[in-house]
Amino acid sequence: MGFNLTQKIIKDHLVEGVMEPGLEVGIRIDQTLTQDSTGTMAYLQLEAMDIEQVKTKLSVAYIDHNMLQEGFENADDHKYIQTVASKHGVFFSRPGNGICHQVHLERFGVPGETLLGSDSHTPTNGGIGMLAIGAGGLDVAAAMAGETYYISMPQVVNVKLTGKLRPFVAAKDIILEVLRILSVKGGVGKVIEYTGEGVSQLSVPERATITNMGAELGATTSIFPSDQITKAFLEAQNRGDIWVELSADSDARYDELVEIDLSTLEPLAAKPHSPDNVAPVAEIGPIKVDQVAIGSCTNSSYQDLMRVATILKGKTVDPNVSLVISPGSKQVLTMLATNGALADLIAAGARVLESGCGPCIGMGQAPATNAICLRTFNRNFKGRCGTDSAGVYLVSPETAAFSALTGKLTDPRNCLQDITVELPEQFLVNDNMIIAPAKGHDVVEVVRGPNIKAFPLNTPLPATVKGKVLIKVEDNITTDHIMPSNAKLLPYRSNIPYLAGFCLTPCNPQFPERAKEHNGGIIVGGDNYGQGSSREHAALAPLFLGIKAVLTKSFARIHKANLINSGIVPLTFVDPSDFDNIQEFDMLEIRDIRTQIAKGEPLVIRNTTQQTDYLVECNVTDKELAMLLAGGKINCIKQRIS
Repeated sequence: MGFNLTQKIIKDHLVEGVMEPGLEVGIRIDQTLTQDSTGTMAYLQLEAMDIEQVKTKLSVAYIDHNMLQEGFENADDHKYIQTVASKHGVFFSRPGNGICHQVHLERFGVPGETLLGSDSHTPTNGGIGMLAIGAGGLDVAAAMAGETYYISMPQVVNVKLTGKLRPFVAAKDIILEVLRILSVKGGVGKVIEYTGEGVSQLSVPERATITNMGAELGATTSIFPSDQITKAFLEAQNRGDIWVELSADSDARYDELVEIDLSTLEPLAAKPHSPDNVAPVAEIGPIKVDQVAIGSCTNSSYQDLMRVATILKGKTVDPNVSLVISPGSKQVLTMLATNGALADLIAAGARVLESGCGPCIGMGQAPATNAICLRTFNRNFKGRCGTDSAGVYLVSPETAAFSALTGKLTDPRNCLQDITVELPEQFLVNDNMIIAPAKGHDVVEVVRGPNIKAFPLNTPLPATVKGKVLIKVEDNITTDHIMPSNAKLLPYRSNIPYLAGFCLTPCNPQFPERAKEHNGGIIVGGDNYGQGSSREHAALAPLFLGIKAVLTKSFARIHKANLINSGIVPLTFVDPSDFDNIQEFDMLEIRDIRTQIAKGEPLVIRNTTQQTDYLVECNVTDKELAMLLAGGKINCIKQRIS
């Protein structure tokens, strides 16, 4: 039996373990990326490991999230990242150079290599055949320090694409269809691997759109083969020398099969407030639209924005619609300016933002009260746009552009216009916004502003864990709920003591005060707790507030890993119905927890308020167990080094 592509890359990078689904494997990481929202903390953690130079083939620090300079905080973080990156051997992508995933795809990604990024949408680079995985900042810092990265060997789902997309049906519609089929938790513990004749119909930017939004499935990553389409893209980026052909063996085995006939797809939209709440645009109907936002790491490529410019050329945006466009990189923006497409966008009434994440992370362009907003982004969680009452629909650039003209959600197939856009034979390459690291570790002084505070470290796990249930929350709580991300809070990503005052406030504004009043405690949650962003702040803020354990029906992959990295015990109900019986302020107690966890059997939690026992599981590997016992990953690494 042959290997699928995922297995091939893992096999080539295997350091430890057996490639059987569910068993732990350790893999070598070739490349890392960070962005400024998570990067400051990652580099503080790297410094704590006393590593002079990163040990990866390549590491890049991007500035793309915290771009609004309302005070000194963001600028200070950027200066810290630039200097610490230079000191430790990391390339630095300056503000304005573009979104990390788009720029990495253009300038750094290598087929067949592994990439670990402190952003959940790192799988974007699976579009060129990389095994690209999103993780918490501490995992990325450890990879830069030369540590092996451990994951449970994933199952591999074969999404077989056949046929060809019809006019005005886009790559965005493919991934929305996958989300409709599998749901936001259907990819947990899995890699989504795309095969079939339909793959050859998709450009690299289109493939990257699909792998990018694979993060919304909860998947470990998503990947396409590296073929002649990949080769042509890399050659156009003056990087043809790094291309290698990669694909699954003809007799490869998969754990699951999903078949999609591209010729049957129609324009789709994810309705508020979840990326898997998908329906055909024609079925939703011509609802009035107030705002249209085009861009983000999902749909901001040259090809995407040229299609938008072609649709808008010579026309005017509806007077009741605010249209904003965020090019994905300086390369994209410069090429649009050079060929005149930028002028077409501006003439039509679009507001062009700088090359960064912007509205996708709530950094500006919050819609009006009760507004309906169409976005080509990857997430539409309630309040993520900056306005709690707004309804956000996720759509393709084609649907977004035509809807901006009509003022209502519009099926682009109703608009008779040819918008065929081919990728250029040669992209405009200018890397003058990428700064190489210094040649010597001692020649750079790291600059730390007053907003940069030390990150919290846990203590070794005690014999007994005891605390009140400080909050009980529903299914699908996101990291946006746990640690809100908006234009007011993002500047404080390097200041955990300040951020902790907003932890879980979207669920209960009193949570931080409760935690302080009771000297910490326990969080109880439903299914898929911690879905969404990779931000480890959703673990660090609870740690600062004294959270000892999180008890849920199930966890999202990255958040569970971040909790373990912080030494917070992740527990799941053996009987999910026990969730219904626990009440806020019940006192929970786990006696002899160190011994109970080490046995690998269900633990007993005593609800001393109700005089009831519950069985729970702590499904961790031996290495994760060592982290929990030590009080977190940094403590564990330091213990091993010493």
